[in-house]
Amino acid sequence: MTCDPRVLRRPLLVGLIPAVWTVVLGLWGLSRQNSVWRDEAATWQVARRSTGDIVRMLEHVDVVHSLYYLCMHGLFAGLGPSTTVLRLPSVLAIAAAAACVALIGHRLAGAYVGLGAGLVLGLLPAVQFYLQEGRPYALVAAGSAVSTLLLVNALRGRARKRTWAAYACAVLVCGWLNWLALLILPAHLITLLWSRAPRGVRVRWAVAAGAATAGVLPLALFSLDQSGQVSWVPPLTWHMMIGPAILLAIGGLGGLLGRRTGTAPGTGMGTAERTGVAGRTDRTGRADRTDLAGPPDLANRAGRPGPAGTVEPPGPVTGSPSLAAVGLPLLAVPQLGLIGLSLVKPLFVDRYILFSLLGLALLIGALIGRAVDEVARRSRPAARCVLPVLVAVALVALLPQSLAKRSPASRVDDVLAAAERTRQLKHDGDGVLFIPAARRDTWLVTPDAFTGTRDIALAETPEESGTLKGVEASPARVRAAMLAQRRILLVTDATGVARPTRGRRDRTKAEVLATHFTLVSDERIRGRRVAVYERLAPAGGG
Repeated sequence: MTCDPRVLRRPLLVGLIPAVWTVVLGLWGLSRQNSVWRDEAATWQVARRSTGDIVRMLEHVDVVHSLYYLCMHGLFAGLGPSTTVLRLPSVLAIAAAAACVALIGHRLAGAYVGLGAGLVLGLLPAVQFYLQEGRPYALVAAGSAVSTLLLVNALRGRARKRTWAAYACAVLVCGWLNWLALLILPAHLITLLWSRAPRGVRVRWAVAAGAATAGVLPLALFSLDQSGQVSWVPPLTWHMMIGPAILLAIGGLGGLLGRRTGTAPGTGMGTAERTGVAGRTDRTGRADRTDLAGPPDLANRAGRPGPAGTVEPPGPVTGSPSLAAVGLPLLAVPQLGLIGLSLVKPLFVDRYILFSLLGLALLIGALIGRAVDEVARRSRPAARCVLPVLVAVALVALLPQSLAKRSPASRVDDVLAAAERTRQLKHDGDGVLFIPAARRDTWLVTPDAFTGTRDIALAETPEESGTLKGVEASPARVRAAMLAQRRILLVTDATGVARPTRGRRDRTKAEVLATHFTLVSDERIRGRRVAVYERLAPAGGG
């Protein structure tokens, strides 16, 4: 298998191939053996509520995901709840992001770089994880890719008013999916400055960025009142810096080598591509520049002598960015920005800045372009095999991780497995307890598994209370309800996943079970524990 030169001359195919590739990767093992973990369970149970109930809940919790929940509500209402409907939006979003990354690479550094970057995106381990995740992070990545592509088009002199309007809308939507996505704006600002964009372009960008920020600001301010939701995020440590440091090192290498690719930095194949593969001349003697989106160095943009005495055809307009000017800020600024925010309040969770990996994919694409150039100097036909071979090697090398991320064990727990075991163990009239109350998602996602049982601690349902997990009764009432039961099913976290019992109510549950009940069944299923307790004394005894 080789890269057909005809593909290299068709920008549409350069974007389409990575999109299809990513969809195939996403559909592979999409159900994860019919498992759903706790974060996805939040999406599932909220999406099944009415619009009014969702809005009422957002007043108290999870307003940062408001747009995503409403979109998933529409999908669940139209297509029904399932793991496919839950995760397919993420698959399509990453596919769209891969297409955008490929087009950016193609326009800035040639078709080989673009194809490489687009194909690599779906193979990155973190991207593979969120490629099949029923949460909004893949959608943020897609919106970020669209906004970056629009910015690149603007810098290459193809901007109209609608381009900037579309840019503002893309950033706005990203911000409403997760307002930390606004970290892409300082990254784009650095790209503008690095590329020495004309003043008019900088002004229009500032207007579009300001409009998007103003649209997201109310959401960000309102969500500050719900900051307790991220209280679980640990404080920043040096150990947590290892991952970002490795990513930045790889990105820096890609940016450095990308600037030296071939005789025209960033073309993706150098002289061989221009003269032998995709750089043929037409009948009038003009160079076919399909793969020459233009070198990033200004010295070669006006037909000036390039390295080794070659003369480059005219490139894009002044201000067109290099691949490094787009990829490095896109990778580094969100990472460093989130680290800076985490010094004030712990927030460093990699999924919040998943979109920064778009920059990493672009810079790895530059490395691929360098490899193609080196081989092309020796053999033009062999150069066409470099990209397929590298992708195949990466696919095989990452196969163990790919399989692991498509198994239920890749997540901390499995709500559906615990619900199914509850269905098998329950008796009519059993009481059910959840420790902590957040484990009630087992019932909320699969209520039919609990038919015939009673949630003995619940005072107000999640819908009635406008919360994710409902409101439980006082410890005294929970104690009385437990002592009135002959048999209780407990759904909790498995050892190794469970945190120390917190709160007077949960301590009461544990104390009553230990004192007045005997354990007759205790099973651990994919990160959760389902236990059956029976009374030691007749119901009603103290």
